[in-house]
Amino acid sequence: MRILQITAGAAGMYCGSCTRDNALARELLRRGHDVTLVPVYTPTRPDEPNVSRDRVLFGGISVYLQQHVPLFRATPRLLDRLWDSPRVIRAFARRAISTDARLLGDLTISMLQGERGVLRKEFDKLADWIRAEPPPDVIDLPNSLLIALAAPLKHVFGRPVCCTMQGEELFLDSLLPQYRERALALLRRQVPTVDRFVAVSDYCARFMSRYLEIPPSQISVVPLGINLEGYRRPDPGSRIPDPGFTIGYFARVASEKGLRVLAEAYIRLRRRTSARPMRLEAAGYLARASQPYLDEVRRALEAAGLGHEFVYRGEVDRDGKLAFLRSIDVLSVPATYDEPKGMFVLEAMASGVPVVQPRRGSFIEMIERTGGGLLVDADDPDALAEGLHKVATTPALRASLADCGFAGVRARYTIAHSADRLLEVYGEMADGKEARGQGGEGVREQAHHVAGLPGQ
Repeated sequence: MRILQITAGAAGMYCGSCTRDNALARELLRRGHDVTLVPVYTPTRPDEPNVSRDRVLFGGISVYLQQHVPLFRATPRLLDRLWDSPRVIRAFARRAISTDARLLGDLTISMLQGERGVLRKEFDKLADWIRAEPPPDVIDLPNSLLIALAAPLKHVFGRPVCCTMQGEELFLDSLLPQYRERALALLRRQVPTVDRFVAVSDYCARFMSRYLEIPPSQISVVPLGINLEGYRRPDPGSRIPDPGFTIGYFARVASEKGLRVLAEAYIRLRRRTSARPMRLEAAGYLARASQPYLDEVRRALEAAGLGHEFVYRGEVDRDGKLAFLRSIDVLSVPATYDEPKGMFVLEAMASGVPVVQPRRGSFIEMIERTGGGLLVDADDPDALAEGLHKVATTPALRASLADCGFAGVRARYTIAHSADRLLEVYGEMADGKEARGQGGEGVREQAHHVAGLPGQ
């Protein structure tokens, strides 16, 4: 099968969505499928070998300049090539390209307006590029924020378009209200231009069906999967001298991921376990804007006399991630929103590490299906502290959870399982050519109608 897969860069940081897209592309290539993986905005940075093309569509520098400086909407493409170079984009990614949704309202609307918006030149460049590519059997978009690409891609290729949904509602909900409502209106009106939506969890499918008004019959669930290479239980002799009990946090350091909630739970836990050596360790990407949040977490622990027990390990590569997971006894990332993905839960369980998570979002189905952790009340440091206490003080429970999670991930959540299901979805689309009467000029006319919302 020939697959054109678009993936979205994340301004130079390790990104769960990028990692998922890249891992699936690698697995499909390994099976002999012809996969073209192309990033938009910035080059991707997965923690496995990168199989994406060395080019970037809708380069982050170009779209930013065209959005804010009208002159750049008419510059020759020869000049555009300078700042569309992946090397140039990488150099500026973390400093010059923001991923803060509060600052990106205008650009979000422009992308969703598609060929009728101020980024028309980028859509023309996309059309020229895809005309030179061999026709795929299926086209896959990485998230619904790029839904405006569906119509031009289908117009050129006449092939079905699939759109993955993997957490973009967090971005949309953080937009200023006037941008959020316009963005949602544009998204909902373009739902018919997509042949099939793919959700990364059952929770994601249910939520996004309501959120974007997508008929449930138009959504397929392709659960997350991880490449198990390197995931193993810690060597019992590798932690001598024994540092005590270590609670780990592995995720982006940001308020919505709940590190402060975990710190509050840790303070409560230590009031009950003061005689036992314990540590709280965190690792993951830290944006400059989130540094005050991390400082706040440190101050809370220091005020409780526990600052010396906390360590932030920074952003880690794949080897560092695997080592970090082998060094902890339990993982908790008490997100303050309904997480639709939660890759870190699978990664911990695959390493034989039990988890304690809030009863919300995709955490529920992951833990219930694997048996690899405990679910506690959300946004409740007392409940989280109680769950951590059970794991810390009951060796038999900890061993049972570790065994179940280790086996459960291998039985349900490998990248092979994910690829199997995705190929089923692709096969249904390719066989049926799920155009539903929306191919060719009809798609383009509909997209133009969609982009012309009143008041824009």
